Amino acid sequence: MVARPNLPLRIAPSILTADFGHLRGAVQAAEEAGADAIHLDVMDGRFVPNLTFGPLVVQAVRDATDLPLEVHLMIEEPERYLAAFAQAGGTTLTVHVEATCHLHRTVQQIVDLGCRAGVALNPGTPIQAVREIAPFVDLVLVMSVNPGFGGQRFIQTATSKLRRMRRLLDEFNPTCDLEVDGGIGPENVAEVVRHGANVVVAGSAVYNDRGSVAENLQALRAGLGLA
Repeated sequence: MVARPNLPLRIAPSILTADFGHLRGAVQAAEEAGADAIHLDVMDGRFVPNLTFGPLVVQAVRDATDLPLEVHLMIEEPERYLAAFAQAGGTTLTVHVEATCHLHRTVQQIVDLGCRAGVALNPGTPIQAVREIAPFVDLVLVMSVNPGFGGQRFIQTATSKLRRMRRLLDEFNPTCDLEVDGGIGPENVAEVVRHGANVVVAGSAVYNDRGSVAENLQALRAGLGLA
């Protein structure tokens, strides 16, 4: 299976379900196993019903790896914290369209900080919510679970949403990455790519007690026909 010719497939393990007591080792294990990026889920307990971590953990991950860091800001008023996460080492800063009143200004702030700009949509948010901002971003993230917790079941209608989002991006920003996050594993990774995603976030499918990080990433690659 191949992605769009100009958009290579990438797998970005999320550390949300990793052992934070051995975070450095968890990150380095993903890098050694061939991960393309590390995904960091920042939650504020307001935009989503959970709390995770802030810039200090992002800095710790940056110190552990040279891989690109995707900082997924599931927080209200993300514009207040962008500089801190950029300084901590974030490569891509992704904000939710539902979380900021002035999305274009927030995206421009990310660009001015020297980071890649991403926007994310919750499962109930229509794809048209990114139509006007699409030309200005590097990545669009389609949530295939309701954000806030790891280990949730994939929402099946996300495949249709990915397909429609890819068509929208082909019209307004063909080189924009399309990422999917939530409930992705070896059994459905090929399906989300077939419907348009070229970046796949995997948390509990990578960090679990069923196999090593290397074994789990190998299973994801096998699901994509890359093994």
